[in-house]
Amino acid sequence: MKKISLALAALLTLGAVTACNTVEGVGEDVQATGDAVSEASREARN
Repeated sequence: MKKISLALAALLTLGAVTACNTVEGVGEDVQATGDAVSEASREARN
């Protein structure tokens, strides 16, 4: 039973770490898109 609990805890931890990395990646993509839109609007004004 102890081994099963340890394995389950390891899987849950791995899932949480993977989710954090995914959310961080999405945040970086959104930021890059916002930067590109800002740059395009600056160029359009000039």
